Amino acid sequence: MPRTIKVYYKNFGKEKLIKSKPTIGFIGAGNMGLPMVKSLIKKGFEVKVYDINPNITKKLEKDNIKAVNNLRAVASNQFIISILPDTQNVESVYNSDTGINSYLKPGTIVVDMSTISSSSAIEIGKNLQKKQVEFLDAPVSGGVKGALNANLSIMVGGKKVTYKKSLDVLNSLGENIIYAGKLGMGQVFKMCNQIMVGSHIQAMCEAFALCKSKGGDLKLLKETLIGGSANSWMLENLGKDVIDKNENAGFRIDLQLKDLKLASEAAFESGVPLPGLSLVLALYLEARAHNEGKNGNQSLFKTYDRMSNQK
Repeated sequence: MPRTIKVYYKNFGKEKLIKSKPTIGFIGAGNMGLPMVKSLIKKGFEVKVYDINPNITKKLEKDNIKAVNNLRAVASNQFIISILPDTQNVESVYNSDTGINSYLKPGTIVVDMSTISSSSAIEIGKNLQKKQVEFLDAPVSGGVKGALNANLSIMVGGKKVTYKKSLDVLNSLGENIIYAGKLGMGQVFKMCNQIMVGSHIQAMCEAFALCKSKGGDLKLLKETLIGGSANSWMLENLGKDVIDKNENAGFRIDLQLKDLKLASEAAFESGVPLPGLSLVLALYLEARAHNEGKNGNQSLFKTYDRMSNQK
């Protein structure tokens, strides 16, 4: 994908090929998207950003980040990235009459880094292929912290040749870049990731609820678990928030619930029973029923407080 330009050494006449960085059109500058944009700029990419929210556009301009006001301006770039909240938003960009598809040029690479259904990713890829546009589904894990530190895990589905062309860009956003396989498989890997995330948070909240009911020291329990085989990323990074009852959103309950629903639907399609997923999904639904959808997903502890009548 990077253009190749020819440069001649003075006095030698030798030809050296230099790969220039592609210009990037970026769609979606929310909690995840904005730090990802900043990471790309730090790596020397020229980035033009579109977001439907005018308040975000103002923030971009305040941060001296080039904002564009329509999808047509995004489509003029060599490389396009999108990261949006859900399948409906992604489909409105790529599969609707008012979307970006009619403006895309042959040879453009599109990488959608949202978490959506694998079937939708496959359909988008097929539609773009008709226009000779290359497409990857590449959802991420690591949350806002990973986006800020440019150390996200990125799970990529699509043609391997397109994946290889995109590595310079992807390596600017993450440290663990996995080629998962054919188109849609990035989303499958992300669903599996979210099952583990939800289960780990549920297990942590459950263990803390038992300890608290017996008058135990939760901080001491956390350090004990971190030092043993029960340790997890969730315990290390969200355990303190659970203990401190910090509800602030890194990754919202609403989004976690959306991801678990995608996994549940995929399991149903394949006829695979996942009772653990069903339990975690029910607990997050309980949290949303108590208007906690905008809280961080570690706020599942409040569900256990209600069930065990603890404060």
